[in-house]
Amino acid sequence: MSLAPLQIAVLGVIGLLGAGFYGLLAGRNLIKIVVALQVLVKGALLGLVAAGSVKGQVALGESLAVTVIVADTIVAVMGIALGVQIRRRVGTLDVKELSKLRG
Repeated sequence: MSLAPLQIAVLGVIGLLGAGFYGLLAGRNLIKIVVALQVLVKGALLGLVAAGSVKGQVALGESLAVTVIVADTIVAVMGIALGVQIRRRVGTLDVKELSKLRG
């Protein structure tokens, strides 16, 4: 049985979104959560490009994907920088421990 390229893209989107959601739910480390968010966004990007391909507007899908990549990269860098600063000040990146902090 041969799969069409669109079916492969849909399977990739489902796989990436599933892995990203699992990483968000199972991860307690702040850096792992940032990586899981990156995986989620990559699944959404693949969906954008696949939707553009289906509608015959490949350039629109790709331009939206590039825009999301730029914004997502900024968010990832800020999240990792925040994680580094938290690690320096508090000594842990465990989300459960960080939620206990007050003040």
